[in-house]
Amino acid sequence: MKRLYLTFIALCTLLYLLCTAAGAKAAEAAKPGNRYCTTCHIDFTSVLPKGHRDVKGEDITACLGCHPPNTIDKAEPNIFFSRIHRAHLSSKAKLDCTVCHIWTPGKRFALRGQKQSMVALSRSDMTSLKNIFISWSDSPYLDSLHGSQNVTCNGCHDTMLPKSDDTVDGEKCLKCHGPLEDLVAKTAPKDFPDRNPHKSHLGEIACAVCHQGHGASSVYCLNCHKNFKMKIAR
Repeated sequence: MKRLYLTFIALCTLLYLLCTAAGAKAAEAAKPGNRYCTTCHIDFTSVLPKGHRDVKGEDITACLGCHPPNTIDKAEPNIFFSRIHRAHLSSKAKLDCTVCHIWTPGKRFALRGQKQSMVALSRSDMTSLKNIFISWSDSPYLDSLHGSQNVTCNGCHDTMLPKSDDTVDGEKCLKCHGPLEDLVAKTAPKDFPDRNPHKSHLGEIACAVCHQGHGASSVYCLNCHKNFKMKIAR
């Protein structure tokens, strides 16, 4: 019994040390300016898709030969951009942006290994950008739902740093979710065909009236028709 107890204590101690080491490793990786992927990923094979070719290097520049930086107004899904940001910016990882990016406040924000600056970010801009990306990574809103489908910010916005009152033009929504006739047909209620949210008696309504990317969405119809039973995704 004593031997069993000592074995249990030894295993608990080992587990504690392993967890402490992992936590320290994650904290070290999250520090601003620490640019090495190898701080956490000794073997890239474990985090790469099956069949991916071998990757040699210690930072983000090892990926850029095959995965060039995302460009503004490129609306199609970008699997690399989406997965790498969502994995490292979620509430669990909280990796600092400067692991992969070079940032000079008010002057330059670029990927390591790239000369071209993406945008000039002040300190307040940088804070806003971080919050936007963290929300896009794992919020309960539409931004994260789009992120899970590898749709990046550029899929909806024309700028890397949208303003707080920025809205998305409905034509951009319909590029993926349209055309409007198909959307109307898809959302036609079986019991009450006249209660189709995408075929309103008020005419064509902007998508952003109901659908909020970075906050809770709500059904506009219910402002008047309070007895209707209508749900909305996120």
